[in-house]
Amino acid sequence: MPTVDSVQVINAPVDAVYAIARDIERFPEFMEDVEFVEILEQTEDKQVSRWGSVIKEFNRTITWTEADYWDDVAKTCRWEQTEGDFSSYEGTWEFAENDEGATVAKLSIDYEYNVPLIGALIQGLVLKKMQANVESMLAAIKEKAEAQAG
Repeated sequence: MPTVDSVQVINAPVDAVYAIARDIERFPEFMEDVEFVEILEQTEDKQVSRWGSVIKEFNRTITWTEADYWDDVAKTCRWEQTEGDFSSYEGTWEFAENDEGATVAKLSIDYEYNVPLIGALIQGLVLKKMQANVESMLAAIKEKAEAQAG
C-alpha cells in the first residue's frame, strides 16, 4: 500500500493551526481539490464525515466516508475510511510546536486506489496526485493560519 507524507513549518501557534485542521467542514473554502465535507456524526472521541474531492486529471470526483479520532491533548488525528472509492484509505495528522514557537504539521496517508481495467497503468499518476494533495492541504492550512496570526 503506498504512503505519502508531507511536513510543513507554519509560523503560527500550534493551537491555532490545530483548530484550523480540526474544522474540516471549512476545508472546501480554502482547499482547491476538496469539493465538500459533511459531518455525519460527532461524539466526544469520534467524528464521522463524508468527503468529496476532485481529481482533475481523471475528470472525476471521488467520495468516501471516514471516521476521525481527534486527540485534543496530543494535537493529533487518526482516521480511516469506512466506505468509499478508495480500496483502502487511512492516515494521521500531527501538530507540534518547535523551538521557535512555530508549528510543525505532518500529514501521512496510506492508501490504495484501484481503477478497473486501467488501474495498473495509472498508479504512478495516482501516487503523484496523492503526494501533491497532502502538500497542498498543508500549504492551505499554513496560508490560512499565518494570515490569521498576522
